[in-house]
Amino acid sequence: MSAPTGQTQTTPPIARLFDLTGKAALVTGAAMGIGEAIASRLAEAGAAVMIADVNMEAAQATAARLAALGRKVSATRADVSQVTDARAMVAKTVETFGRLDILVNNAGVYPFSPALEMTEEQWDRVLDINLKGSFFVAQAAASHMVEAGRGGRIVNIASIDALHPTGFLTHYDSSKGGVVMMTKALAKELGPRGVTVNAIAPGGISTPGAAAGGSADQASADATAAFMARIPLGRVGDPDDIARVALFLASDASAYMTGSLVVVDGGYLLS
Repeated sequence: MSAPTGQTQTTPPIARLFDLTGKAALVTGAAMGIGEAIASRLAEAGAAVMIADVNMEAAQATAARLAALGRKVSATRADVSQVTDARAMVAKTVETFGRLDILVNNAGVYPFSPALEMTEEQWDRVLDINLKGSFFVAQAAASHMVEAGRGGRIVNIASIDALHPTGFLTHYDSSKGGVVMMTKALAKELGPRGVTVNAIAPGGISTPGAAAGGSADQASADATAAFMARIPLGRVGDPDDIARVALFLASDASAYMTGSLVVVDGGYLLS
């Protein structure tokens, strides 16, 4: 919708829209894969970035690589399934950088398991990390953003499995479906407080986690082959394909978006 006649609109240059200089970001699961790519892009755009991961050695290695490029980064160990860790990583970010403007909830797990063989332990682990963890990190981050009075950006990493099940991932699909609705619910509540909340639904992305999360059994191999055959662009995605969209949602370029889900899947869901 265009502005009413006579209303003046300010149109900042593209460079300013994507400039995150002076802002601070927290990215969970940022030691490798999609999280590492997102942390890299946010830091490149000028943000100070806290790299949070359960694997502290890998987080420190990623932080060192980015620091060598002149980026302002730090690392902290955090298990997002633990509420105390969720709050501690937000506090650590504020303590280190003096503020928190951007949260990217990326940490997640996706172990293949047939529904009829799934255990309570498997179900709880996936839901605790993917859904419970995302909520309590978002709660802690949003509390700071609201109190600081500067607003903020929250970006949740969902999945196309929230919209279309791949197979053998009932726990994962359920958790990511929850992330999509959580995104909308938080957007509705936090919008009036100046905090936008959006989500990205990646399709097949080539990451170390994807390689480790797969199963060697034939059923899983068949499901993976069928998945690949449905991608119109003919390739799996790269972590940076997701990082570019995360940068957009973390920046002022997306200032009038909240409660949205951006699908980045090479066209998979078209089939």
